[in-house]
Amino acid sequence: MAAAPALAFDPWDPAFVADPYPAYAGLRARGRVLRYEPTDQWLVPRHADVSALLRDRRLGRTYQHRFTHEEFGRTPPPPAHEPFHVLNDHGMLDLEPPDHTRIRRLVSKAFTPRTVERLKPYVETLAGELVSRLVEAGGGDLLADVAEPLPVAVIAEMLGIPEADRPLLRPWSAAICGMYELNPPAETAAKAVRASVEFSEYLRELIAARREKPGEDLISGLIAAHDEGDRLTEQEMVSTAVLLLNAGHEATVNATANGWWALFRNPDQLAALRADHALIPTAVEELMRYDTPLQLFERWVLDDIEIDGTVLPRGAEVALLFGSANHDPEAFAAPDRLDLARRDNPHISFSAGIHYCIGAPLARIELAASMTALLDRAPTLAPAAEPERKPNFVIRGLEGLAVTVG
Repeated sequence: MAAAPALAFDPWDPAFVADPYPAYAGLRARGRVLRYEPTDQWLVPRHADVSALLRDRRLGRTYQHRFTHEEFGRTPPPPAHEPFHVLNDHGMLDLEPPDHTRIRRLVSKAFTPRTVERLKPYVETLAGELVSRLVEAGGGDLLADVAEPLPVAVIAEMLGIPEADRPLLRPWSAAICGMYELNPPAETAAKAVRASVEFSEYLRELIAARREKPGEDLISGLIAAHDEGDRLTEQEMVSTAVLLLNAGHEATVNATANGWWALFRNPDQLAALRADHALIPTAVEELMRYDTPLQLFERWVLDDIEIDGTVLPRGAEVALLFGSANHDPEAFAAPDRLDLARRDNPHISFSAGIHYCIGAPLARIELAASMTALLDRAPTLAPAAEPERKPNFVIRGLEGLAVTVG
């Protein structure tokens, strides 16, 4: 029997990273679950399966609540990586119930619809100020000048991080997020470990300061909740703060830059948006779908699970391909077409199930605010050059987006 042709999936190939969507169509045509040897994972490319598995409790973000590394058939991470794993493994994104439930319940108080809605004037004012500066300068880097500073400032404000310290956050975050790529090289791991140590030390000092002098911020709120009996260790506070800072801006930054680059490449849709700002809510959703900021989400198989006749055994790792799911014609009409008026849009860019993005309502407000400000104050916004795409696959973004304002 002839061997099956190789999968058109290569997360280290610059051409694939530049535009993975045609290859995804090939994956979906090949089947519902596909073995990928280079990362020792099972790829899941179709929307219905990704959506269902995000809610399936036979899969988990961690296995250490039930098994040791050895029991699960996995090699423990190198001791040199311990600072990263201690930081990462105590955040709610990488925890399962009951710890996940306990921490999410506390944090969710800061992300209620009423709380997020109260932030809207601050977000809109800040977005307007950032865009005005871009216009006064005659253009610049949309990513560095608008897309990055807006969500970083918002989440830092929520956490109570002093303005003078905020330039530290993005480099730490970028270094830590490098570890979420597939098979990260040793240099990337070393940077992530160093950033984990520095970020953790900074937050421990900030937590100590808030114990002495509480404020109205989220860190003070977590300390107060702990003191009132909702037990939260200091490590969990540190890990939660880092998760909120990383997740609270990384996707929004990339969605903004990816989204505007998509608009520039689809001038008919940009013209429609400029003519009718009522399209902004559906445009935000469509741009999140069309060029997905998080392309892949990993889960562990905690109990054997069968998909289309293939048994994934306990101990296997599953790679849920968000970018592919968001372009599945079984879920979206004409999925490769950008349609800012799209109404039937069940994209999974914010995940689903118990790990659904807690900050999704805030991200939507931030994306709408920056889009509104750019449409209002920079109506002739245009690209100044072809952007360079980051070499990352999992977290999809641009190195920058040079623009002119007419």
